[in-house]
Amino acid sequence: MPDTARIERIFREESGRSVAALIRAFGDIDLAEDAVQEAFAVALRHWPAAGLPPNPGGWITTTARTRAIDRLRRESRGRELLGELALLAPGRDDDGFGGADDPGPVRDDRLRLIFTCCHPALSREAQVALTLRLLGGLSTADVARSFLVSEATMAQRLVRAKRKIKAARIPYRVPEAHELAARLEPVLAVVYLIYNAGVTSPAGPEPWQPAARPRASGEAKPWQPAARPRASGEAKLCGEAVRLARILVTQLPGEPEVAGLLALLLLTESRRAARIGPDGGFVPLAAQDRTRWDRELIAEGQAIVRACLRLDRPGQYQLQAAVSAVHADSVSTGRTDWRQILALYDQLLAVAPTPVVALNRAVAVAEVHGPAAALALVEMLELDQYQPYHAVRADLLRRLERHGDAAAAYARAAALAPGTAEREFLLRGGRGD
Repeated sequence: MPDTARIERIFREESGRSVAALIRAFGDIDLAEDAVQEAFAVALRHWPAAGLPPNPGGWITTTARTRAIDRLRRESRGRELLGELALLAPGRDDDGFGGADDPGPVRDDRLRLIFTCCHPALSREAQVALTLRLLGGLSTADVARSFLVSEATMAQRLVRAKRKIKAARIPYRVPEAHELAARLEPVLAVVYLIYNAGVTSPAGPEPWQPAARPRASGEAKPWQPAARPRASGEAKLCGEAVRLARILVTQLPGEPEVAGLLALLLLTESRRAARIGPDGGFVPLAAQDRTRWDRELIAEGQAIVRACLRLDRPGQYQLQAAVSAVHADSVSTGRTDWRQILALYDQLLAVAPTPVVALNRAVAVAEVHGPAAALALVEMLELDQYQPYHAVRADLLRRLERHGDAAAAYARAAALAPGTAEREFLLRGGRGD
């Protein structure tokens, strides 16, 4: 019988698809969110006794649709909307919903909604935050953590974004093909953050499964995936992000940043099996068993990176992917080409001068110029709510034998850690034993 934790995980995995389907069916964000939440409340009451249905995601979507219709029937405006929907959408889509509108250049429901949420009338931050909340299976607290702000602040921003959409009557439609590139930056940010949400899930790391790979594609470009096998089982956030990145590549094959994002996700995904040890404990990059890295994903990711380099249009995702590619080349941490990584971070900091990039660059500085030089850079950053900041600072203090300060930094990092395995690792002072 499913326990509450398993049902909550299903919510994170399936809510995005359900919300996307309901928004497409009814055109109302709040209605869709509320109906999906109600459906999961029903699941929490019934599934522990009755067991999981054969298709939990489909069950949630169907139940949410019923709840939404019931609510609309109780409201006069809702009854009018139901009548309009019956006239405008007599067909049925994959979820059994009416859907007469042409899906246009983006045919995946969730990816279509990502593009729609990234409407230029909203601020960039609101675009990304709202889409993460609707489609990423993230709570408001999760989204707030991604933006390094408090949960209350993020809740206010999300409410304002929804109000603006309703007041301005912003249409939830797929942009025309010539409009896609203009919305690309926030769309890529959303897909990247969805992947990160899967890695840092508060419920703990997801069970590792090899990411679906494209079949051999003949003379196609390395970043142009052929048809991928149909996904089996329940979608995981990381796998969903990879899937969306693959679709984006097919939609925008001439955009190197799209290819760079896919390469970055593949190279990061290649290390998934090695992040958790046999005892279930967290294993940092330096201590991972590299024989457990997925060499096929690495080969695909590195091929994409090489193709991007030939285009000579560097961007932040391509440069991050290049860093991951260098790590993938080394058979051990001691043989990593840290000078090349530092040079790549120098370029990345010029393209994306953010405190998080500066923190990652400091890690490379520590390997090239020593922990003291890196700590001086880290101490200048204002990232108190960012867990990796305290983890990096703790490691540098430990290497400098400032053990008291290191212990305090490890404790602070552990307090901010989203997952149990990583929290326990940090509470042990960064030791795997």
